[in-house]
Amino acid sequence: MDTQTKTNIIIDFDSTFMQVEALEELADIILKSSPNRKEIVDQIKAITDLGVDGKITFNESLSRRLALIRVHENHLVKLVKRLKKKVSVSFSRNRKFFKKYKGRIFIISNGFKDFIDPVVADYGIDEDRVLGNTFTFDDEGWVTGYDKNNLLAYSKGKSKRLKSLNLDGEIVVIGDAYTDFEMVEAGIAHKFFMFTENVFRESILDKADHVTPSFDEFLYVHNMQGALSYPKSRLKALLLDDINGIAHKAFETEGYQVESINGNLTEQELCEKIADVSILGIDARTVVSEKLLDHGKRLMAIGSFSARTHFIDTAACASKGIIVFNAPYTNLRSQVELVVGQIIMLMRRIPAYNRKMHAGKWASLPTDTFEIRGKRLGIVGYGNAGQQLSVLAEAMGMEVFYYDLLEKPALGNAKKCITLKELLRKSDVVSLHVDARPENKKFFDKSAFKAMRRNSILINLSNGTAVDEKALVSNLKSGKLLGAGVDVFSKEPSEEESHFQSKLQGFENVILTPHINGSTVEAKEDTAHFVPMQIIDYINSGITSGSVNFPKLQLPTLKNAHRLIHIHENRPGLLAKINSVLAEHNINILGQYLKTNNEIGYVITDINKKYGKEVLKDLKKIDRTIKFRTLY
Repeated sequence: MDTQTKTNIIIDFDSTFMQVEALEELADIILKSSPNRKEIVDQIKAITDLGVDGKITFNESLSRRLALIRVHENHLVKLVKRLKKKVSVSFSRNRKFFKKYKGRIFIISNGFKDFIDPVVADYGIDEDRVLGNTFTFDDEGWVTGYDKNNLLAYSKGKSKRLKSLNLDGEIVVIGDAYTDFEMVEAGIAHKFFMFTENVFRESILDKADHVTPSFDEFLYVHNMQGALSYPKSRLKALLLDDINGIAHKAFETEGYQVESINGNLTEQELCEKIADVSILGIDARTVVSEKLLDHGKRLMAIGSFSARTHFIDTAACASKGIIVFNAPYTNLRSQVELVVGQIIMLMRRIPAYNRKMHAGKWASLPTDTFEIRGKRLGIVGYGNAGQQLSVLAEAMGMEVFYYDLLEKPALGNAKKCITLKELLRKSDVVSLHVDARPENKKFFDKSAFKAMRRNSILINLSNGTAVDEKALVSNLKSGKLLGAGVDVFSKEPSEEESHFQSKLQGFENVILTPHINGSTVEAKEDTAHFVPMQIIDYINSGITSGSVNFPKLQLPTLKNAHRLIHIHENRPGLLAKINSVLAEHNINILGQYLKTNNEIGYVITDINKKYGKEVLKDLKKIDRTIKFRTLY
């Protein structure tokens, strides 16, 4: 069946084509300065629900609502302006579809053509395709009522009005209320698509032939060309580890199914849960192994809501075409502020004085506390966090030295040390900023402590396995160190555990914190904004510039073309094979972008609009293909 030419699409207006109920918006406009504004708008909402649920007749619902407000034609002008900004997102992005197939599209509503016509006209829908009520006015422009002869002013009016059109072909209804289903129940329409983008009415769920989270879903089911090649509502995001709700909202707003789970899951639980998941969001508490990836056949992207990714098998992800993003910058300020705070606390011996005061002991004036101004800070690992600490510490009057295995340019007046021992000999405070790779395990050992200055301070907020804890305890007991600040440990309690034990407990000059270096409200919110946006940009446009395991591509905005994404093993000749397939199908390439790393190749090809499904099948069949998808 040629669905595009033989299916009549009947679309409800309020809460379907629109995100809102128009009469409620109208009341909000009219009552703008009224002290009873909220109360009356709530009454109108309640009456609307009674009518939608069939608890009162529609005529009664309409009359009772209009009795609560006095409407002037100027109010309607303002309403139209407001409604044009509140068209449902999935309808709005498919504007071209409406204009192309306007001959088969009808808007049907118990609302009023007076404000519906000018809104849907922007989508190419003519007045004669809008079935709705009409207001009556007096000479001064005030609404006096509505046309009582209109079938849509009464219960079952939609069914009767649709029947009067005597349409040929299949008739499908998209709506959110029982009054929309009635057209199918009456035998006039063939299928009811329950639209849930704005409102989910449990009471009509069992009436629906298909639950339709967006108009994109409707087009996909009917094999109609829309703005998206695949409905976002079919993509599921799973967020674990108590990720901030901002991330949930970001994915939900984009149109994805989203499930958030407080806490983490065992590997077996996650293996069972991940089968239909396209996007996985985690913090450092969830390990993503190759075994887990084997169960995630639909996985497209994984987001680490932290700077770290050592708990994700990124190479296995790449081999399966799964992109990984992290948040390397969003919690840097939080980390650095904690380092500075601990340095000041230890220099001033605050932990010891605090404990004495809580025990009721007033200490004599201190003779062994210091300012940080003029002290020497040694930063081991001059990456993002190390560099930000460098700038902040220098602004507070510290002299900064740094050591890194890689060549890193100095910021401000920081001075590079050639060896770790050189840095340790010069520094009053040493702050570690190294990752958890195996070669960093216990790299800060006895010899490192031996090289440190007497009365120096060690801060470790980066990697619990980097420091030889036994050697640290020994140097604290001997009095060589003025103090230490430790936020990370080689063994940390799991989510379910609360008991913590360490050889570092009991020292008055040691600050112990439970891995909170980046855990501030601001950092979590920034991360919850940043990671979803990277994933959304990748899914929408193919952009990989922030990934940790894919070749990095920043792409131009696509206009009037299709974008094909081909992920493959990095082998010679793959680009030639892709272009050979396109040439065989006489496809014109508008733009092409290739980037590779050691493992995979990533090719973006923008082509003209005209192509057949066979070309897509042939591109997927190319040897060494990992994943292939179209964007538009």
